[in-house]
Amino acid sequence: QVQLVESGGGLVQAGGSLRLSCAASGRTFSTYGMGWFRRAPGKEREFVSLIRSGGSVYYAESVKGRFTISRDNAKNTAYLQMDSLKPEDTAVYYCAADPAGRGGSYYYLYTVWGQGTQVTVSS
Repeated sequence: QVQLVESGGGLVQAGGSLRLSCAASGRTFSTYGMGWFRRAPGKEREFVSLIRSGGSVYYAESVKGRFTISRDNAKNTAYLQMDSLKPEDTAVYYCAADPAGRGGSYYYLYTVWGQGTQVTVSS
């Protein structure tokens, strides 16, 4: 069973940057679709970004142009580079894996989740 561990969250001022990492166990990471979601206080879980096993990437409109998703299959790690952060980006960020390689913008397409990492953007 694959396990995911996020890191890289923290407190940053508006306009700043953070890079989140999602380290995966297992030997078949390259075949996973990897997604990032977030949940702000009092709000529903929200899709942020996705990178498929073939390398295709997708973003929510709210983060397009500011966030960049990537993966390093040799390190079994997915990344979310977050630039030009805004207070409304404050949330717990979760990475998720779809062993079938695709993922999508719906949380139920993913079968493995990390524990989450807090991102707080101050104004």
